[in-house]
Amino acid sequence: MNSLKKIKMFFALSWKISPAYIFILIGNTIISSFQIFLNIILPKYLIDELVGACDIKRLIIFGGLIVLSNLLFAFLEKTVKRLLDIKSIYVREKMNQTMAQKIMNVEFAYLEDPYYLDLKERSIFALNNMSAMENLINNITIFFKSIVTIIGLIAIMFTLSWILVLMLAISIVITLLLYKSFMNYQAEFFQELIPVNRKYGYYVNLTYNDTLQKDIRMFDMNKMLIDRITFYNMEIYKWDSVFSKRQGKYLGMNSIINDLQAAIAYGYVGLRVITDKLGPKIGLGSFTMYVSSAINFTKSSIELGNSITRIGQMLGYLDPFMEFMSLPDESNQKGKIKFSGIVESIKFENVSFSYPKSDKTVLDNISFEINKNEKISIVGLNGAGKTTLIKLICRLYHPTSGKIYINGHDIFEYDYDSYMKGIATVFQDYKLFAFSIDENISCDAQNSNTNKVMKLIEDVGLEEKIKSLPNGIASMFGKAYDEQGIEMSGGQGQKVAIARALYKDASLIILDEPTSALDPLAEAEIYENFNNLIGDKTAIYISHRMSSSVFCDKILIIDGGKVSDFDTHKNLMKKTESLYYKLFNSQAVNYSE
Repeated sequence: MNSLKKIKMFFALSWKISPAYIFILIGNTIISSFQIFLNIILPKYLIDELVGACDIKRLIIFGGLIVLSNLLFAFLEKTVKRLLDIKSIYVREKMNQTMAQKIMNVEFAYLEDPYYLDLKERSIFALNNMSAMENLINNITIFFKSIVTIIGLIAIMFTLSWILVLMLAISIVITLLLYKSFMNYQAEFFQELIPVNRKYGYYVNLTYNDTLQKDIRMFDMNKMLIDRITFYNMEIYKWDSVFSKRQGKYLGMNSIINDLQAAIAYGYVGLRVITDKLGPKIGLGSFTMYVSSAINFTKSSIELGNSITRIGQMLGYLDPFMEFMSLPDESNQKGKIKFSGIVESIKFENVSFSYPKSDKTVLDNISFEINKNEKISIVGLNGAGKTTLIKLICRLYHPTSGKIYINGHDIFEYDYDSYMKGIATVFQDYKLFAFSIDENISCDAQNSNTNKVMKLIEDVGLEEKIKSLPNGIASMFGKAYDEQGIEMSGGQGQKVAIARALYKDASLIILDEPTSALDPLAEAEIYENFNNLIGDKTAIYISHRMSSSVFCDKILIIDGGKVSDFDTHKNLMKKTESLYYKLFNSQAVNYSE
């Protein structure tokens, strides 16, 4: 993505977040530039009056205009700057919020791709650690102010001579060519630096991750992590040293050109005061105006060059953010059919799947069909592709080939939002959040059905635990943000996750290792009540414990990414050479047929 597209995207995001912010930026540019123009033009008339007729009334008028205009513009500048500072913070924080929303909305497959995970982390690092967005905003403001000022100053100097403007224009062209050359170098530099920066960011983020701190302490990994961070920090320093030298040469050449601009302007204006060979002589007032224009032209040119350089740097830092924000959203997969919410049938037809950038086939030509109200258990060894199959049904992935049909339609033909309302899932790595128990189950802070929540808590066997809490279902999870927060055992937390899935009232319930955190007694309790909990819903679940299969209508056996069998428990147990028979009998000491 080139710099122009990045800036366009930035302004599109800024406009979406706060249109007022764009107008404040424009207002700041106009006020700053007009103050410069007034301080260049008004003194000319004051000086001309002093060396000419010296009319007291006119002197007072011009002097008063200078003072009042400066007071007015100083007030406006400070006011707009205050508004801009406030809005800049607002926009920066909203950008962070936009990034968070993007992470929650982007197609899920990107969040399991190492490249895009690194992209996400580098995006967050640029926003929070490098203050790249804030610096970009400030330098864009300076850039536009410098452009407007330079155009105005050229217009003023054009009244003296087009030759002076031409000479200054040539110097600007040279400056732009230098800038283009440096920007090309900078783009190549950042592309080469990305792999090193990505590794550095990975190890730094390990030290930030609180869930890893137990392992870091237990295995004394502190020095190893710091050494690795230091190594990559020095690598980045070496790269940055080369970049800084090149940047220094560019800024040095830019300064030389700006000094030449000043020399040309001073020399030409000075000659016009003392001789008429280059044109009509000018007075002291005009001399002051043109010299002031030349000084401000040089100053604005330097500011323009510096702002362009810094904008390029910030855009380089924000490259990952811009790239991540351009990824397609999950909700953009909008089909034309509204899903009724009732699952009548699920059909896999020759479905294969491989993860992006991987040659390994996880699922290979899978075909099977599930009917309404059936309870299906998916069984297989670790890595067989069971969870991947579930993620495909949830539209978290696209099949590499083949089709998945629900009620006779390709699942991607359904409207995304209505489709997702018809499915509830408890994944093995489920999460509970720093919300109340009520909010964790209902996922709705405003319109929770408390009676329904309490009924589900009773159904999953948590009623006694909840009643023992001082705040009941209003109790907060975790103590990180609430000293009164509660902690739950793995089994209790899993029951909350199951209650959350049931609260959704979806017609398809998917449980991926639903009892992995439960002890055998708690597991037996869940299975005893399983059919009552699910009711007449279609259910798919994965378990390493074969006892779950006994309660199911059919068992789907996945072996090496293929369907090796799909039958009832009774029929599968007749196949003594099958994988299912071996797996079930290996646990027969705990479960019976």
